[in-house]
Amino acid sequence: MQRRDLFKYGLATGAGAIASYALMGNKPLLAQQSSNRGGKFWPDNIRLPISLSLMFETGSQPAKGAPTPFGNFTPPPDYYDMPTITWYRYGYTEGVPRILDLLDKYKIKITSHMSGRTVEMYPDRAKEIVQRGHEAAAHGWDWDNEFNMTAPQERDFIQRNVDIILKVTGQRAVGYNAPGLRGSVNILTVLNELGFVYHIDDVSRDEPFIVNLNNGKSIMVVPYAVYLNDIRAYEARFFSSGQYLTELKNSFDRLYEEAAYRRRMMAVTMHDRLQRPEHVYVFEDFLKYVMAKPGVAFMKKIDIANFALNDPNTIREDIQNVYPNVPNFVPSATS
Repeated sequence: MQRRDLFKYGLATGAGAIASYALMGNKPLLAQQSSNRGGKFWPDNIRLPISLSLMFETGSQPAKGAPTPFGNFTPPPDYYDMPTITWYRYGYTEGVPRILDLLDKYKIKITSHMSGRTVEMYPDRAKEIVQRGHEAAAHGWDWDNEFNMTAPQERDFIQRNVDIILKVTGQRAVGYNAPGLRGSVNILTVLNELGFVYHIDDVSRDEPFIVNLNNGKSIMVVPYAVYLNDIRAYEARFFSSGQYLTELKNSFDRLYEEAAYRRRMMAVTMHDRLQRPEHVYVFEDFLKYVMAKPGVAFMKKIDIANFALNDPNTIREDIQNVYPNVPNFVPSATS
């Protein structure tokens, strides 16, 4: 099956935008369909697309020593921190169902980056995410240090993730997010060789762009916004729910203003275990705020990637320019 046949695409729009945007079957969006937009940067009168990500990673954390909200604690070597295990399990039992219900309420489709071990442990929830219309993307097998892997190890780490997602959900993941955003120096070549369309482990722009690899091929970047990550907000910066909502609205307001004269997108990352009542309230308030603006649309990352990939106006950069201080980018990641 060709990559373009893997999905049927859709999005939910805010006020003033066209109600639907679909790439059906094996008919991808072609460059000539988007090259005469009269100065507009997205199709269908979209001014600013918003891409929501849900990290489904319950159970993929280390069995011992995983980050915990329960204060500083140095356990003995043979101790399994059972309260922390339940903290992560909340994502499966409560967090994912709660956020899926909210998304259904507003008819929004998102991208869910799924860890392989999580899909293996909780296939019912992974299948539910896809059955409710969301994109399944890859997130590594577990929280192992991908950045330390050789190219063959990294390829296996990712391929196992792809295989279990396909087996359980019926959807072949073509988007990738490395654990902690940190793949090895070979990551982009590995992803290209495995047939991925895009990755999100790049925070250098507020618009999608294409990276030219040294093997003559390329991969799409649908960028990440680290400060709009709920983990970063609540657990690293110790934001209150109100402070995070202010951060989301401020980011949206600036991007929406800039989107009048340049291509912009907004990325927001949610984690399964943080979808607690007070946090989901924040997301609902944010959704109401942005959906009141004309030209706002919620797009899955594969939708953004396919549109930008086929648009001749999309920025292209050589890999050495994206990572100017990283040596030894090689054409092949076979060793």
